[in-house]
Amino acid sequence: MAKPFRVQVLNQISAHGLKRLPADLYEVGKDLADPDAILVRSADMHCLSIAPSVRAIGRAGAGTNNIPVAAMSERGVPVFNAPGANANAVKELVLAGMLMAARHLPAALQFVAGLDPTDPNMDARVEDGKKAFAGFELSGHTLGVIGLGRIGCLVADAAIRLGMNVIGYDPDITIDAAWSLPSQVRKASSVNELLKASHFVSLHVPLVAATRHLISAQALESMRHGAVLLNFSREGVVDDNALLAALAAERLRCYVCDFPGPAIHRHPRAIALPHLGASTREAEDNCALMVADQLRDYLEHGNVRNAVNFPDAVAPRESAYRVAIANANVPNMLGQISTAMALANLNIRNMLNKSRGDMAYTLVDVDSAVPAATIESIAAIQGVRSVRYLLGS
Repeated sequence: MAKPFRVQVLNQISAHGLKRLPADLYEVGKDLADPDAILVRSADMHCLSIAPSVRAIGRAGAGTNNIPVAAMSERGVPVFNAPGANANAVKELVLAGMLMAARHLPAALQFVAGLDPTDPNMDARVEDGKKAFAGFELSGHTLGVIGLGRIGCLVADAAIRLGMNVIGYDPDITIDAAWSLPSQVRKASSVNELLKASHFVSLHVPLVAATRHLISAQALESMRHGAVLLNFSREGVVDDNALLAALAAERLRCYVCDFPGPAIHRHPRAIALPHLGASTREAEDNCALMVADQLRDYLEHGNVRNAVNFPDAVAPRESAYRVAIANANVPNMLGQISTAMALANLNIRNMLNKSRGDMAYTLVDVDSAVPAATIESIAAIQGVRSVRYLLGS
């Protein structure tokens, strides 16, 4: 009987997800030596020594900033995530953020908390104090959504249902996202066009080089006076210094975010939440279920779904003998792999090759057992980053 796969867990992972890893095939624990895979939520892996035995990493969430993705790519290790699994939870928090800003709810709650319940004039103080918290309704106002992935589309749809006008911008929108985007959403041709038209702006983009400080001093100058900026994406998407200047000048009515950093701590025009975007029971379950299924499919069959550094590559097994190869996306790799197999008199029944940027991935099903020497010869090809031999039933 084959040894079970060893999966190291760095954070508390939903039991619903872990149940997808059957005990007869998987050993799961926090302190496992030489794990085959790692499951993580928020633990910072940049400072960890990741064992050479690790063949895959699964992030039970969307962002992978806490994982050394580039280093794993060089080792031929896919990093899986769970895009969209927490989308509804984030959507609901964005709606809450808009309502908090529009109705001054944090300040109103603070006011009520400071009242003396033994004061006989408490009712009068409430009536007098509430004038300071008069707000406005969302209906009829315009929401700008930057980033139209799963979360952005859900936010747009919910805002439309609340009677808001919605304008969206995403130069890299996928076909699936475009199909799910409500037809009432007006498409902006640039970030500036969206900023000028919106009373609320909600950010839903990953933090990459192109989006760092996407909301800069120049972008903030383009916004409507008194607009509300919501950031439930990543902290670095907004330039903190430019943000503080815009708040001080009252160009921004309010900044609502999920990142309580020092720059905005206790700022009277900022509402900072303690990273609650995915903190619901349902979202944690959905993320764990999704990434556990992806991890299992990869470990057992070599299939890749939703890896941030690998192309999607899914092929039904046509043989009990499968070889999975991750390599640099350079010419003649398939030729060299095929030659190595031909020299061993192996008949290729099916081959799938996919690429993404500088990473390529190949699944090969052959009709007979693959000699260890053939696996070693493929691994020795310049540019090959990892090779796995997967025996199936």
